[in-house]
Amino acid sequence: MWPKSINMHEFFDLIINWYKDNLNYGTITLLMAIESSFVPLPSELVIPPAIYLALTGKLNLSLVIAFATLGCIIGAMFNYLLSYYLGRKIIYAMAGSKWARIFFVTPAKVQNAEEYFVKNGNVSTFIGRLIPGIRHLISIPAGLAKMNLRNFILYTFVGSLIWNTTLSLMSYFLIDQWQVYFKEITWGFVALGAIFIGYLVFKNYKRKMNKAKALAK
Repeated sequence: MWPKSINMHEFFDLIINWYKDNLNYGTITLLMAIESSFVPLPSELVIPPAIYLALTGKLNLSLVIAFATLGCIIGAMFNYLLSYYLGRKIIYAMAGSKWARIFFVTPAKVQNAEEYFVKNGNVSTFIGRLIPGIRHLISIPAGLAKMNLRNFILYTFVGSLIWNTTLSLMSYFLIDQWQVYFKEITWGFVALGAIFIGYLVFKNYKRKMNKAKALAK
Protein backbone atom coordinates (compact mmCIF):
# COMPACT_ATOMS: atom_id res chain seq x y z
CA MET A 1 0.00 0.00 0.00
CA TRP A 2 1.21 3.50 -0.81
CA PRO A 3 2.10 5.39 2.43
CA LYS A 4 -0.57 7.95 3.31
CA SER A 5 2.08 10.52 4.18
CA ILE A 6 3.37 10.50 0.59
CA ASN A 7 1.37 12.12 -2.20
CA MET A 8 1.88 10.10 -5.37
CA HIS A 9 1.72 13.19 -7.55
CA GLU A 10 4.46 14.84 -5.47
CA PHE A 11 6.55 11.66 -5.57
CA PHE A 12 6.23 11.44 -9.34
CA ASP A 13 7.07 15.14 -9.66
CA LEU A 14 10.30 14.56 -7.70
CA ILE A 15 11.28 11.78 -10.08
CA ILE A 16 10.41 13.82 -13.15
CA ASN A 17 12.29 16.88 -11.91
CA TRP A 18 15.43 14.77 -11.52
CA TYR A 19 14.93 12.91 -14.77
CA LYS A 20 14.10 15.93 -16.94
CA ASP A 21 17.73 16.79 -17.49
CA ASN A 22 19.16 13.28 -17.10
CA LEU A 23 16.82 10.81 -18.76
CA ASN A 24 17.63 10.03 -22.39
CA TYR A 25 18.00 6.89 -24.48
CA GLY A 26 21.49 6.28 -23.10
CA THR A 27 20.45 6.57 -19.45
CA ILE A 28 17.33 4.47 -20.12
CA THR A 29 19.59 1.72 -21.48
CA LEU A 30 21.94 2.04 -18.50
CA LEU A 31 19.19 2.05 -15.88
CA MET A 32 17.39 -0.93 -17.43
CA ALA A 33 20.70 -2.79 -17.66
CA ILE A 34 21.09 -2.22 -13.92
CA GLU A 35 17.47 -3.32 -13.41
CA SER A 36 18.17 -6.59 -15.23
CA SER A 37 21.34 -7.31 -13.28
CA PHE A 38 21.36 -8.31 -9.61
CA VAL A 39 20.65 -4.73 -8.50
CA PRO A 40 16.94 -4.43 -7.54
CA LEU A 41 16.13 -1.22 -9.43
CA PRO A 42 12.41 -1.36 -10.34
CA SER A 43 11.65 -0.74 -13.99
CA GLU A 44 8.58 1.13 -12.74
CA LEU A 45 10.96 3.92 -11.71
CA VAL A 46 12.46 4.14 -15.19
CA ILE A 47 9.83 3.55 -17.86
CA PRO A 48 6.87 5.65 -16.58
CA PRO A 49 9.01 8.82 -16.28
CA ALA A 50 10.44 8.09 -19.75
CA ILE A 51 6.92 7.78 -21.14
CA TYR A 52 6.03 11.08 -19.49
CA LEU A 53 8.91 12.69 -21.37
CA ALA A 54 7.70 10.97 -24.55
CA LEU A 55 4.32 12.63 -24.08
CA THR A 56 6.04 16.00 -23.85
CA GLY A 57 7.86 15.32 -27.12
CA LYS A 58 11.33 14.97 -25.62
CA LEU A 59 11.50 11.22 -26.24
CA ASN A 60 9.85 8.74 -28.61
CA LEU A 61 7.60 5.96 -27.28
CA SER A 62 8.93 3.27 -29.62
CA LEU A 63 12.55 4.21 -28.94
CA VAL A 64 11.93 4.14 -25.18
CA ILE A 65 10.73 0.53 -25.51
CA ALA A 66 13.62 -0.36 -27.84
CA PHE A 67 16.38 1.05 -25.64
CA ALA A 68 14.76 -0.29 -22.46
CA THR A 69 14.77 -3.76 -24.02
CA LEU A 70 18.38 -3.33 -25.11
CA GLY A 71 19.28 -2.44 -21.53
CA CYS A 72 17.51 -5.56 -20.26
CA ILE A 73 19.54 -7.74 -22.59
CA ILE A 74 22.80 -6.09 -21.52
CA GLY A 75 22.02 -6.55 -17.81
CA ALA A 76 20.87 -10.13 -18.33
CA MET A 77 24.03 -10.89 -20.30
CA PHE A 78 26.12 -9.60 -17.40
CA ASN A 79 24.47 -12.06 -15.00
CA TYR A 80 24.64 -14.86 -17.55
CA LEU A 81 28.35 -14.45 -18.32
CA LEU A 82 29.24 -13.94 -14.66
CA SER A 83 27.53 -17.21 -13.73
CA TYR A 84 28.77 -19.04 -16.83
CA TYR A 85 32.42 -18.43 -16.08
CA LEU A 86 32.50 -18.28 -12.27
CA GLY A 87 30.38 -21.36 -11.62
CA ARG A 88 27.90 -22.33 -8.93
CA LYS A 89 30.30 -22.44 -5.97
CA ILE A 90 31.60 -18.89 -6.44
CA ILE A 91 28.18 -17.46 -7.34
CA TYR A 92 26.61 -18.84 -4.16
CA ALA A 93 29.56 -17.60 -2.12
CA MET A 94 29.10 -14.14 -3.63
CA ALA A 95 25.36 -14.27 -2.94
CA GLY A 96 26.12 -14.93 0.72
CA SER A 97 28.47 -11.98 1.08
CA LYS A 98 27.69 -8.73 2.91
CA TRP A 99 27.73 -6.63 -0.25
CA ALA A 100 25.19 -8.94 -1.89
CA ARG A 101 22.77 -8.36 1.00
CA ILE A 102 22.97 -4.64 0.28
CA PHE A 103 21.28 -5.43 -3.04
CA PHE A 104 18.86 -7.87 -1.35
CA VAL A 105 20.52 -10.84 -3.04
CA THR A 106 20.78 -14.00 -0.91
CA PRO A 107 21.73 -17.63 -1.60
CA ALA A 108 18.08 -18.54 -1.01
CA LYS A 109 16.89 -16.20 -3.75
CA VAL A 110 19.49 -17.53 -6.17
CA GLN A 111 18.49 -21.08 -5.27
CA ASN A 112 14.80 -20.29 -5.87
CA ALA A 113 15.66 -18.91 -9.30
CA GLU A 114 17.80 -21.95 -10.06
CA GLU A 115 15.08 -24.39 -8.95
CA TYR A 116 12.59 -22.50 -11.10
CA PHE A 117 14.96 -22.80 -14.08
CA VAL A 118 15.51 -26.51 -13.50
CA LYS A 119 11.75 -27.18 -13.30
CA ASN A 120 10.80 -25.14 -16.36
CA GLY A 121 13.85 -25.44 -18.59
CA ASN A 122 15.15 -22.87 -21.03
CA VAL A 123 11.72 -21.28 -21.51
CA SER A 124 12.00 -20.00 -17.95
CA THR A 125 14.30 -17.26 -19.22
CA PHE A 126 11.27 -15.99 -21.13
CA ILE A 127 8.56 -16.52 -18.50
CA GLY A 128 10.85 -15.35 -15.71
CA ARG A 129 11.27 -11.95 -17.39
CA LEU A 130 7.58 -11.36 -16.70
CA ILE A 131 7.65 -12.29 -13.01
CA PRO A 132 8.65 -9.59 -10.47
CA GLY A 133 11.23 -10.88 -8.00
CA ILE A 134 12.54 -13.48 -10.46
CA ARG A 135 13.12 -11.42 -13.61
CA HIS A 136 16.42 -9.90 -12.47
CA LEU A 137 17.87 -13.21 -11.21
CA ILE A 138 16.69 -15.71 -13.82
CA SER A 139 19.81 -15.10 -15.92
CA ILE A 140 22.02 -16.53 -13.17
CA PRO A 141 20.79 -20.14 -13.36
CA ALA A 142 20.80 -19.88 -17.17
CA GLY A 143 24.50 -19.09 -16.98
CA LEU A 144 25.15 -21.83 -14.42
CA ALA A 145 23.42 -24.34 -16.71
CA LYS A 146 25.45 -23.00 -19.67
CA MET A 147 22.29 -22.45 -21.68
CA ASN A 148 22.77 -21.91 -25.40
CA LEU A 149 23.65 -18.22 -25.79
CA ARG A 150 21.53 -17.65 -28.89
CA ASN A 151 18.43 -19.09 -27.22
CA PHE A 152 19.16 -17.16 -24.04
CA ILE A 153 19.32 -13.85 -25.92
CA LEU A 154 16.18 -14.69 -27.92
CA TYR A 155 14.08 -15.62 -24.86
CA THR A 156 15.40 -12.64 -22.91
CA PHE A 157 14.64 -10.30 -25.81
CA VAL A 158 11.05 -11.52 -26.25
CA GLY A 159 10.27 -11.53 -22.53
CA SER A 160 11.81 -8.10 -21.98
CA LEU A 161 10.05 -6.66 -25.03
CA ILE A 162 6.66 -7.83 -23.75
CA TRP A 163 7.35 -6.49 -20.26
CA ASN A 164 8.61 -3.11 -21.45
CA THR A 165 5.85 -2.68 -24.03
CA THR A 166 3.14 -3.50 -21.50
CA LEU A 167 4.54 -1.17 -18.87
CA SER A 168 5.07 1.59 -21.46
CA LEU A 169 1.53 1.37 -22.83
CA MET A 170 0.02 1.31 -19.34
CA SER A 171 2.08 4.38 -18.49
CA TYR A 172 1.07 6.06 -21.74
CA PHE A 173 -2.68 5.60 -21.34
CA LEU A 174 -2.88 5.93 -17.54
CA ILE A 175 -0.32 8.67 -16.98
CA ASP A 176 -2.94 11.07 -15.55
CA GLN A 177 -4.68 8.49 -13.38
CA TRP A 178 -2.11 7.60 -10.75
CA GLN A 179 -4.47 5.99 -8.25
CA VAL A 180 -5.83 3.71 -10.98
CA TYR A 181 -2.36 3.21 -12.46
CA PHE A 182 -0.73 1.80 -9.33
CA LYS A 183 -3.80 -0.26 -8.44
CA GLU A 184 -3.93 -1.80 -11.92
CA ILE A 185 -0.19 -2.53 -11.85
CA THR A 186 -0.54 -4.25 -8.46
CA TRP A 187 -3.55 -6.35 -9.45
CA GLY A 188 -1.91 -7.20 -12.75
CA PHE A 189 1.14 -8.56 -10.93
CA VAL A 190 -1.09 -10.47 -8.49
CA ALA A 191 -3.03 -12.04 -11.35
CA LEU A 192 0.17 -12.90 -13.22
CA GLY A 193 1.64 -14.42 -10.07
CA ALA A 194 -1.51 -16.46 -9.46
CA ILE A 195 -1.45 -17.78 -13.03
CA PHE A 196 2.22 -18.61 -12.70
CA ILE A 197 1.72 -20.46 -9.39
CA GLY A 198 -1.22 -22.35 -10.88
CA TYR A 199 0.96 -23.33 -13.83
CA LEU A 200 3.69 -24.66 -11.53
CA VAL A 201 1.17 -26.58 -9.40
CA PHE A 202 -0.41 -28.13 -12.49
CA LYS A 203 2.97 -29.01 -13.98
CA ASN A 204 4.14 -30.57 -10.71
CA TYR A 205 0.87 -32.53 -10.41
CA LYS A 206 1.18 -33.76 -14.00
CA ARG A 207 4.79 -34.81 -13.39
CA LYS A 208 3.80 -36.78 -10.28
CA MET A 209 0.94 -38.46 -12.13
CA ASN A 210 3.25 -39.48 -14.99
CA LYS A 211 5.78 -40.80 -12.50
CA ALA A 212 3.10 -42.77 -10.67
CA LYS A 213 1.88 -44.30 -13.93
CA ALA A 214 5.44 -45.23 -14.88
CA LEU A 215 5.97 -46.98 -11.54
CA ALA A 216 2.65 -48.78 -11.83
CA LYS A 217 3.67 -50.40 -15.13
